[in-house]
Amino acid sequence: MTFHSLAAFWLILPLVLILAWVLWKKRTKTPTLQFGSVELLKSVSPSLRSRLMHLPMLLKGVALIFAIIALARPQTTNTKIRKNVEGIDIVICLDVSDSMLIEDMKPLNRLEAAKETIKKFIEARTSDRIGLVVFAGESFTLVPPTLDYQLILQRVGEITSASSAKIKDGTALGVSMANAAGRLKDSQAKSRVMIFMTDGENNSGTIDPETGLEIAKGYGIKVYSIGIGKDGPTRIPVYTRDIFGQKIKTYQPFESAVNDDLLGRMASETGGKYYRATNEGALQKVFNDIDNLEKTKIDVNKFTSYTEEFPPYLVMALITYLIAILLGRSWLRRVP
Repeated sequence: MTFHSLAAFWLILPLVLILAWVLWKKRTKTPTLQFGSVELLKSVSPSLRSRLMHLPMLLKGVALIFAIIALARPQTTNTKIRKNVEGIDIVICLDVSDSMLIEDMKPLNRLEAAKETIKKFIEARTSDRIGLVVFAGESFTLVPPTLDYQLILQRVGEITSASSAKIKDGTALGVSMANAAGRLKDSQAKSRVMIFMTDGENNSGTIDPETGLEIAKGYGIKVYSIGIGKDGPTRIPVYTRDIFGQKIKTYQPFESAVNDDLLGRMASETGGKYYRATNEGALQKVFNDIDNLEKTKIDVNKFTSYTEEFPPYLVMALITYLIAILLGRSWLRRVP
């Protein structure tokens, strides 16, 4: 309960002072009789009527307090909040070619760094549909855009490299872009976003990157492209098994190269942004930046209705005051 006019409670202070003054004045003006001895009077106890002689005055004070509470206008409130959420549809397109196993990012390699960063990004979203597409020499949809974040996180944790998943190795940029765009083409969201992550150049697939880019542009999809890893000579881990079936890891030379020009155009021509992430810290900053750029719009409308609760206090004030007058003019009437 709230009070519309709290200042009304200041009236209680002068009321208390007036009641105290009236009671004090009545006491000083009480008629007296002189007796030679009061020993006999000490044995006489006061009657109930005499004990309640000041009750009418006190009831009038209580009635005035009820009236002051009514004057303060007690109210109950009923607040309703309506949220209008404009979610964003996002498809994360992740390169899982064997080059993503290069161990130049923590906690283990490029692929694991990307997976950890994607998980943190998903956990930070609340009202956006998120989908997941992976690609190497071919492209697959792991999860279509959905609000089931637990499912997405589970599937991200299950992602492995092309060789482990026994799919064609390579980097099919055009095919993967077209696949991701296809998942967003029927979206009703006002903002459709593709986060495209790769560490290589297009060398596979039946759709060239230019065609994939035109498809994304045609559907009004904004692309945030991320080039992962450093360019130049490096080593890629290769896993084999010995005669006893034990897994052995060896390394072979590899020339890592990211097509900055293509990834840059994918972003600029769709209204997105291109990032280069050469370590796990930079990759996390990229996703933080995307998270800030693609904020879900939430409009909050708050409606509050007020119900006046003063009538009962006004009725109690009236009843109490009438009782005080009735008692003062009948049973508790004082006759000089």
